[in-house]
Amino acid sequence: MTNFILLGMKYSLIVFATITIIRLLIGPTSSDRLVAMNILSSITLALLVFWGVATKRVIYLDVALIYDIFGFLGFLAITRFLKNTKDGL
Repeated sequence: MTNFILLGMKYSLIVFATITIIRLLIGPTSSDRLVAMNILSSITLALLVFWGVATKRVIYLDVALIYDIFGFLGFLAITRFLKNTKDGL
């Protein structure tokens, strides 16, 4: 039963990631693209956590934590950069 739930979550996250990538590519403003990148980062984090649970390896959870920290710092850097642009936030 657990494998069935993990498989379903994996496929649903892949579908959400595909939709988010489409939004990232066709987003009309920089803010839309920034939100799509943040959502894609969260989906990737969730996939790493699910992969760690499915394989029962703790290393993927550590990688997910580091990935989340760098994703947040990147989000802040891009937000600061877009604050100074004409099309920015």
